[in-house]
Amino acid sequence: MSLADTAPVDAGAAPVRHRGALGRLVRSELALVLGRRRNLVLLVGLALVPVLLGVVLFLAQDSGLDGQGPPFVARVTGNGLFLVVAALFLCTPFLLPLTIGIASGDALAGEASAGTLRYLLAVPVARGRLLAVKALGALAFAAAAVLAIAVVGLVTGAVLFGVGDLTLLSGTTVPLTDGVLRVAGVVAYVGLSMTGLVAVGLFFSTLTEVPVGAMAATVVVAVVSSVLDQLPQLEAIHPALLTHHWFDFAEMLRVVPSTDVLAQGLAVQAAWVAVFGALAWARFTTADVTS
Repeated sequence: MSLADTAPVDAGAAPVRHRGALGRLVRSELALVLGRRRNLVLLVGLALVPVLLGVVLFLAQDSGLDGQGPPFVARVTGNGLFLVVAALFLCTPFLLPLTIGIASGDALAGEASAGTLRYLLAVPVARGRLLAVKALGALAFAAAAVLAIAVVGLVTGAVLFGVGDLTLLSGTTVPLTDGVLRVAGVVAYVGLSMTGLVAVGLFFSTLTEVPVGAMAATVVVAVVSSVLDQLPQLEAIHPALLTHHWFDFAEMLRVVPSTDVLAQGLAVQAAWVAVFGALAWARFTTADVTS
C-alpha cells in the first residue's frame, strides 16, 4: 500500500476540483464562442460598418453633403468620436440583433444538433451550471460585437476626422475626456441593452435541436418588437417592449443625462432576462436531452 493510499482525504478537495472543472468549462466555452469561424466573420462584418461609414463620410466632405443625414451621422465629420455613436446607431436596429441572435440561438441548439450536448451532461455537469456557462458565452459574444463596432469606430474616426472636445446634442461643448467617458457610456448602454435578446435566444435554443430555428425565432422577436413599437394603438405596452429603450443611449449626449430614462431602459432588459432566463432554466433542467 502506497502513502497515497493511506493519506487522509481532504474534505475540501472536491470543491476545488469542481471549481477547477467549472473554470475549464468556462474557458472552453469562451474559446468556442469567440474562436468559431462563423462568429469571427460576424464580428469582422460588424467592424466593417464604421470603416465603410467613415470612408463614405470622408469622401462626401467635398461634395457638399457633409452635415446632412440621420442624427449622429451628420456630426461625424466634425468629431471622430461621433463615428462610434453613429455606427452603433445604424447597427442597433438589425445587424446587432441578427449577430447576437445567431450566437445565442446556437448556444444549446447547436450542441444538441451536433450530438455533443448529451456528452457534456455526462461529465457530469449540473444542467443549471451548464446553462449559466452557455449564457456567459452568449453574453461574451454580445459584448465582443458591441466592442468591435466601438473600437474600430474610434480608431477610424480618429484617423479620418480627428477627435477633440465633444459638442453635445444641446450644443454645449465638453472637454475631450468627458466626451470619451460619455461615448464609453453609450457603448456600455448598448451592450447592456442586448442582454434581454441574449436571454430570449437562450430560451429558444433550449426548445429545439435545429439551431437555425432558434436563431430565426430570436431575430423575429426583435423585429416584431420594433414593429409593435411603431404602432400608436399599442402605446400602452411600448415601455415594456424589448427594443423600446434601445436608443435611449442618446441621454449620454445631453448636458445632464436623465438617470430615470437610463434606469428604466436597463430595468426592462433586466425583466426580460429574468423572465426568459427562468423559462430557459425551467425548460433545460427538465428536458430529456440525453436519449
